Parts: sequence; C-alpha cells; structure tokens
Amino acid sequence: MTTVPKKLHALGQSLWYDNIERRLLENGELQAMIDRGDIYGVTSNPSIFNNAIVNSDDYDTQLAELAAQGASTAEIFDALSVQDIRAACDLFRPLYESTRGGDGYVSIEVHPDLAHDTAGTQAEVSRLWGLVDRPNLMVKIPATPEGVPAIRHAVAAGININITLIFARRRYAEVIEAYLAGLEERAENNLPVGHQASVASFFVSRIDSKIDGWLDGILAEGGERAEKAAALKGKIAVANAQLAYQLFKDEFNSERFQALKKKGARAQRPLWASTSTKNPDYPDLLYVDTLIGEQTVNTLPPQTLEAVKHHGRAELSIEADLDAAHQHLQALADLGLSLDQATTELETEGVAAFSKAIHTLFDDIERRAKSMKR
Repeated sequence: MTTVPKKLHALGQSLWYDNIERRLLENGELQAMIDRGDIYGVTSNPSIFNNAIVNSDDYDTQLAELAAQGASTAEIFDALSVQDIRAACDLFRPLYESTRGGDGYVSIEVHPDLAHDTAGTQAEVSRLWGLVDRPNLMVKIPATPEGVPAIRHAVAAGININITLIFARRRYAEVIEAYLAGLEERAENNLPVGHQASVASFFVSRIDSKIDGWLDGILAEGGERAEKAAALKGKIAVANAQLAYQLFKDEFNSERFQALKKKGARAQRPLWASTSTKNPDYPDLLYVDTLIGEQTVNTLPPQTLEAVKHHGRAELSIEADLDAAHQHLQALADLGLSLDQATTELETEGVAAFSKAIHTLFDDIERRAKSMKR
C-alpha cells in the first residue's frame, strides 16, 4: 500500500519525526515507523528531551547508575540523550545508506545557552559530533547572529548540520551563504564535499500565532482596516515559507552552487518546522498540505504525523499561488505591521523557550539523582 508519507517522498518531500523517546526505541515502534515508510528521519530539541525524560520513568535505571557513579547533571544528560540519539541513528542507518545520504538523519541540538556564543557553539558542535560518532547525525545550530558563523565553521569541518530557529528570510539568506562558504572552503582545501548534508529549519506556525495576535488588535478596532486584517489571519506564515522556498531555489540553482554540485555537494534542503496547527479554527494540516515541494523536509510531532497518514494531501503545493503570497505580505506592511519585528521577537522567544526547557530538565535530573543516592 502506498501511504501518504510514501507519496510525499516520491514527490521529493521527506517527513521526519519531531520526537524521540526511549520507549519508542526499545519497543520497536520507531523501527516499525521506518519500515512502514512513515518517517525518513528524526529531529530532537531540548523541549522534546524534557518531555521524554521528565514525564516518564524510562530513563531511571540509567540515571540511577550514573548518579551512583557521581556523574554531574550535565554528564547525566549527555549520557541519556546520546544513548537515544545513537540508537536512533543506528535504526536509520540502513535508510541512510540506501538513499546514499539523502535521508535517515537524526538531529541533536547544542545547548541553547550557547545561542549567542559563536566560539562556544563551534566547540559544542564538534564535541557532540565526536561524542555521538555516527555518520547520519545532524547537529543543530540556532540561526542567531552569533550562530551563523558557527555554520560555516561546522560545514568547513565536514559536519552534518541542521540550522534551527529560522523565522526570517533575511536570516535564511545568511544561513545559505554560510553553508555555501563552508563548502567552498572545503573545496579550496581539496577536501571532499559530497559526504555531508544539511537542512535549514524554517519555523512556520509560530509566525501566524504572533501576527494573528496583532491582527486581532486591529479587528477589535473595527472599520476598513479590520476587514483587511481579517483577510490576513492564518496567511502570513505560509506566505513567508513559500517565498523562502523561492530563495532556496534561486540560490541552489545558481552558478555558484552548480560549481560545488559538480564536486558532489548537496543542496541544503529547507525543513519546515513548527508545522502543527496552534489555532483550532484552522485546518489541522494547514502548514503541511500547503508546503509540499521538491527537495524539502517537514518534521512532524506525533499527532500531526497521524493526521497526515489519515487525511493528508500528496500533491506539490508550495508554489500554487506565489502572487497571493507577495500580496499578503504587502498587505501586512500596508497595515503598519512589521514581519521583521515579528521574526526578531520569535527568534528571541524560541531561544528562551529551549533554554527554559533544558534548565527544567537539568533541575529534574539533579533532583532525581540526589534522591537516588540516598
């Protein structure tokens, strides 16, 4: 049976699973999802690990052993997370090899407190790459101003990277530039460029959550501006992603990239993240069905993946109405609302949310470790 995820893969879009839990690795469910062709990779972040570890006892045996050995909180988290990531990488290894590195990747994120520390990020990327020691690992680097130089450094070092927390197209352009510059640096040093891969994680639904709040303020005022605001609700995030995809196509069809492609380089695929619908008034697959394009990835949490399998569409859609995308963004500016301001705020909020999640997790690990040593 050809399922929706398989149909999407045939169209050039890979669904990755935005979730990792010890029980999925141990009970065979993740392997079953891979075997069914439901998913072609996995992404993780501090919030996902926080949910997995804090809300289960699946990690308690390993945690107790580490606590008894006197491991620090950071060392315990390293051990817990790396075991999961390695196990997932191993499950995806056959897919990674059969697609010749096209899919089968598992992502782990640098500590969010390093988001504004270029040197610290570079060191952590190298540390995690060596610690996990799997060819189908991707290390996640946040697309902050300080994170962008670390992208070039990681690419030049031959490390697979997933650039996370991209909201603005201007920042996305910087991410692409850093990726290309890193590849060029390798090529100039006669190092191979064909073995590594990268995705650029462009966050979607949070843009509508932010801008819809502003539009609701105009709606409350009534009048002609309110009518224009109503027409834009739930439209800006998809429009922003559609135009980001055009930037991807322009840059990776350029002569600059073609020169690298001849040496084996891969395009850095756009990955649509934060694609679960936050507003219950919107279709549950608003940020999935509208963003189907060649050479893309969409990473889905469990509920959204199930919805795709049940009633998702499988047809190229991301370029369906680019004129409307431009019109929506112009209409937003005409209302005096700044997409740049929204994306800047969202970047700050995204880093803060991941930092809060990791500190909550570290506090829980420390509490459990102390109780287990009594």
